[in-house]
Amino acid sequence: MMKRSGQVMAIIAVLLIASLVSGRRSYAAEKQNDDFQKAWQEFRNFYESIMHDDGMVGGSVMMVHDNKVIAKEFYGMANIGQNRKVDEETIFHWASITKTFTGIAIMQLRDRGMLKLDDPIIRYLPELREVHDPYGDMSEITLRQLMSHSAGFRDATWPWRTKDWQPHEPLHWSQLVAMFPYTEILFKPGSKFSYSNLGIIFLGQVIERLTTDDYEVYIDKNIFKPLEMYRSYFDGTPYHLWKYKCQSYWLKDGQLTPADPDVNTGITVSNGGLNAPLPDMVKYLDFLMGDPSKQEVYDQILKRSSLEEMFKSQIEVSKSANDKVDLGLLFFIEDHYGMHFIGHSGGQNAFITHFYLDPKSRTASLVALNTESDDPQKGTRAVDRAVEDYLFKNIYPLFSAAR
Repeated sequence: MMKRSGQVMAIIAVLLIASLVSGRRSYAAEKQNDDFQKAWQEFRNFYESIMHDDGMVGGSVMMVHDNKVIAKEFYGMANIGQNRKVDEETIFHWASITKTFTGIAIMQLRDRGMLKLDDPIIRYLPELREVHDPYGDMSEITLRQLMSHSAGFRDATWPWRTKDWQPHEPLHWSQLVAMFPYTEILFKPGSKFSYSNLGIIFLGQVIERLTTDDYEVYIDKNIFKPLEMYRSYFDGTPYHLWKYKCQSYWLKDGQLTPADPDVNTGITVSNGGLNAPLPDMVKYLDFLMGDPSKQEVYDQILKRSSLEEMFKSQIEVSKSANDKVDLGLLFFIEDHYGMHFIGHSGGQNAFITHFYLDPKSRTASLVALNTESDDPQKGTRAVDRAVEDYLFKNIYPLFSAAR
């Protein structure tokens, strides 16, 4: 009888301890939520103030934690002429964030045995033999170097655009091939980081030649569709989505001018052609973050180990007392204020965008602006950096401290 009584008391003790732990967790969760709500209200005030004071036409911000949208903020106009406000359905142009999709596609082909990251690029694009390489042979430049912006190619795809009538970007591969005899490698491949839009176009061509799909079709079939990103697309806007399309604006000398309403990135699509609403981009962030309930689907896109391989440093970008930036395989790896982030930014046709993911706290942010200002003190880049820093200092720590 005493033995049974002792067992009962032990069970009661375990239940009491569990109840106390649960209560503490519940209290901690409630406090974290209260702290976040207060901090987000302060961010909202800051965001609306800086957007107004610096002349931004419109923008959006979303915060994600543990695969849930925990806050969203919309500012201003998606289209002034149509008197249409920015809202959750507004489609922004994500520019160079496209590169991360290109990187995932290359990793998919790697995992399927269709290529190796250390293969020479000329194995897939023999036309590149025409490029002048004063540091060695073109056969020494690899896919990995292209994915880490260390191959030695120039930044701009089309560095001679000086007339309004010239296209935004080259429209055809043949136009790039014609420039190869006049193109040179600028430094010893693999020796340093130097951002190159041109190099990512070559990766897009590899995808097309190995799969026989157009780049846009391949990404749609192998990333967009599995992630249910049904309103994401490249370049020209489908007719049924025009009512959601965001117009962008140049702000120069205090005057607003509409940018190209539907820019065609041409042969550079793998470098910067992506358009999507923020809810679709949240689905992408969920994939990057990982979600046990969806991991079977995610692994069919790219197994987790391969995705995390992309998040490992390949080369240093910059370093200061408070910040460190490296590049993985087409994802930037950044340390700010003692926290570790995966991210990428984009800027094209008067759109400015970025995302950051803190893998440890499973917290992420999306920021999109539809105005490019030339003001050196209050321009769009300054706004984007200020918003980014505010989130780093005041929002992310609420979640990283709880882990």
